[in-house]
Amino acid sequence: MSDTLSKSQRSKRMSLVRAKDTKPELIVRRIVRSMKIGHSLHANKLVGSPDLAFWRRKKVIFVHGCFWHRHRSKTCWRSRLPKSRPEFWIPKLESNRLRDQRNQRALKRDGWKILVVWECQLSNKERLENKIRRFLEGNDAGYRTVRRSGRTRTRS
Repeated sequence: MSDTLSKSQRSKRMSLVRAKDTKPELIVRRIVRSMKIGHSLHANKLVGSPDLAFWRRKKVIFVHGCFWHRHRSKTCWRSRLPKSRPEFWIPKLESNRLRDQRNQRALKRDGWKILVVWECQLSNKERLENKIRRFLEGNDAGYRTVRRSGRTRTRS
Protein backbone atom coordinates (compact mmCIF):
# COMPACT_ATOMS: atom_id res chain seq x y z
CA MET A 1 0.00 0.00 0.00
CA SER A 2 1.39 3.38 -0.93
CA ASP A 3 1.40 6.45 1.25
CA THR A 4 -1.58 8.76 0.83
CA LEU A 5 0.62 11.82 1.30
CA SER A 6 3.32 13.14 -1.01
CA LYS A 7 6.93 12.96 0.12
CA SER A 8 6.98 16.66 1.08
CA GLN A 9 3.63 16.41 2.90
CA ARG A 10 4.84 13.36 4.85
CA SER A 11 8.11 15.14 5.69
CA LYS A 12 6.24 18.18 6.95
CA ARG A 13 3.91 16.03 9.08
CA MET A 14 6.79 14.04 10.57
CA SER A 15 8.65 17.24 11.45
CA LEU A 16 5.74 18.15 13.72
CA VAL A 17 6.32 15.08 15.90
CA ARG A 18 7.89 16.35 19.11
CA ALA A 19 10.61 14.72 21.16
CA LYS A 20 10.01 16.84 24.28
CA ASP A 21 7.04 18.48 25.95
CA THR A 22 4.53 16.12 24.38
CA LYS A 23 0.95 15.99 25.67
CA PRO A 24 1.57 12.68 27.51
CA GLU A 25 4.70 14.10 29.10
CA LEU A 26 2.88 17.25 30.22
CA ILE A 27 0.16 15.13 31.86
CA VAL A 28 2.76 13.14 33.82
CA ARG A 29 4.59 16.34 34.80
CA ARG A 30 1.34 17.85 36.07
CA ILE A 31 0.73 14.76 38.25
CA VAL A 32 4.27 14.90 39.67
CA ARG A 33 4.03 18.65 40.26
CA SER A 34 0.80 18.11 42.26
CA MET A 35 2.78 15.76 44.53
CA LYS A 36 5.27 18.58 45.20
CA ILE A 37 8.27 16.35 44.54
CA GLY A 38 11.34 18.10 43.16
CA HIS A 39 12.57 16.87 39.79
CA SER A 40 14.42 17.97 36.71
CA LEU A 41 13.33 17.64 33.10
CA HIS A 42 15.12 15.93 30.22
CA ALA A 43 18.16 14.90 32.22
CA ASN A 44 20.64 14.84 29.35
CA LYS A 45 23.47 13.98 31.75
CA LEU A 46 21.87 10.54 32.15
CA VAL A 47 21.82 7.80 29.54
CA GLY A 48 18.67 8.07 27.44
CA SER A 49 17.79 11.57 28.73
CA PRO A 50 14.88 10.53 30.97
CA ASP A 51 11.84 12.82 30.79
CA LEU A 52 11.84 13.32 34.58
CA ALA A 53 14.76 12.72 36.93
CA PHE A 54 14.56 12.62 40.72
CA TRP A 55 18.24 12.95 41.61
CA ARG A 56 17.99 12.57 45.40
CA ARG A 57 15.80 9.48 45.07
CA LYS A 58 17.88 8.14 42.16
CA LYS A 59 14.73 7.48 40.16
CA VAL A 60 13.69 8.40 36.63
CA ILE A 61 10.49 8.37 34.61
CA PHE A 62 10.31 7.86 30.88
CA VAL A 63 7.08 8.82 29.12
CA HIS A 64 6.90 6.70 25.98
CA GLY A 65 4.61 7.01 23.01
CA CYS A 66 3.22 3.55 22.29
CA PHE A 67 3.88 3.79 18.55
CA TRP A 68 7.42 5.20 18.62
CA HIS A 69 8.69 2.96 21.43
CA ARG A 70 6.84 -0.23 20.40
CA HIS A 71 4.60 -0.90 23.38
CA ARG A 72 4.24 -4.67 23.53
CA SER A 73 0.89 -4.81 25.37
CA LYS A 74 -1.72 -6.84 23.50
CA THR A 75 -4.41 -4.35 24.56
CA CYS A 76 -2.59 -1.30 23.17
CA TRP A 77 -4.00 -0.27 19.81
CA ARG A 78 -1.65 2.70 19.51
CA SER A 79 1.39 0.53 18.85
CA ARG A 80 0.16 -1.00 15.62
CA LEU A 81 2.48 -0.83 12.62
CA PRO A 82 1.71 1.33 9.60
CA LYS A 83 0.53 -0.53 6.51
CA SER A 84 2.74 1.49 4.18
CA ARG A 85 6.51 1.01 3.94
CA PRO A 86 6.97 -1.79 6.51
CA GLU A 87 10.56 -2.21 5.25
CA PHE A 88 11.26 1.24 6.70
CA TRP A 89 9.07 1.23 9.81
CA ILE A 90 9.82 -2.17 11.30
CA PRO A 91 13.62 -1.67 11.58
CA LYS A 92 13.17 1.98 12.64
CA LEU A 93 10.75 1.23 15.47
CA GLU A 94 12.57 -1.92 16.54
CA SER A 95 15.84 0.04 16.82
CA ASN A 96 14.01 2.56 19.07
CA ARG A 97 12.85 -0.30 21.31
CA LEU A 98 16.33 -1.85 21.49
CA ARG A 99 17.92 1.55 22.25
CA ASP A 100 15.43 2.03 25.11
CA GLN A 101 16.38 -1.39 26.52
CA ARG A 102 20.11 -0.58 26.36
CA ASN A 103 19.58 2.79 28.05
CA GLN A 104 17.49 1.26 30.83
CA ARG A 105 20.03 -1.49 31.46
CA ALA A 106 22.78 1.14 31.75
CA LEU A 107 20.72 3.21 34.21
CA LYS A 108 19.93 0.14 36.33
CA ARG A 109 23.63 -0.78 36.40
CA ASP A 110 24.28 2.71 37.80
CA GLY A 111 21.69 2.14 40.55
CA TRP A 112 18.75 4.07 39.09
CA LYS A 113 15.13 2.92 39.49
CA ILE A 114 13.05 3.33 36.34
CA LEU A 115 9.37 3.82 35.64
CA VAL A 116 8.09 3.77 32.07
CA VAL A 117 4.73 5.43 31.56
CA TRP A 118 3.09 4.45 28.28
CA GLU A 119 0.85 6.82 26.37
CA CYS A 120 -2.09 4.38 26.54
CA GLN A 121 -1.90 4.41 30.38
CA LEU A 122 -2.92 8.08 30.48
CA SER A 123 -6.60 7.27 29.98
CA ASN A 124 -6.98 6.28 33.65
CA LYS A 125 -5.44 9.24 35.48
CA GLU A 126 -6.27 7.97 38.97
CA ARG A 127 -4.52 4.66 38.34
CA LEU A 128 -1.57 6.48 36.77
CA GLU A 129 -1.27 8.86 39.71
CA ASN A 130 -1.26 5.93 42.15
CA LYS A 131 1.39 4.15 40.09
CA ILE A 132 3.63 7.22 40.03
CA ARG A 133 3.10 7.86 43.75
CA ARG A 134 3.99 4.24 44.65
CA PHE A 135 7.10 4.46 42.49
CA LEU A 136 8.32 7.77 43.91
CA GLU A 137 7.45 7.14 47.54
CA GLY A 138 8.54 3.50 47.58
CA ASN A 139 11.47 2.34 49.66
CA ASP A 140 14.57 2.93 47.50
CA ALA A 141 16.43 -0.14 48.71
CA GLY A 142 13.56 -2.53 48.04
CA TYR A 143 13.15 -3.31 51.73
CA ARG A 144 10.24 -2.58 54.00
CA THR A 145 10.47 -1.62 57.62
CA VAL A 146 8.46 -3.66 60.13
CA ARG A 147 7.71 -2.23 63.57
CA ARG A 148 7.00 -4.75 66.35
CA SER A 149 7.00 -4.30 70.09
CA GLY A 150 8.97 -1.07 70.00
CA ARG A 151 11.73 -2.47 67.78
CA THR A 152 12.28 -1.69 64.13
CA ARG A 153 13.55 -4.39 61.81
CA THR A 154 14.30 -4.35 58.13
CA ARG A 155 12.81 -7.18 56.14
CA SER A 156 13.36 -8.10 52.50
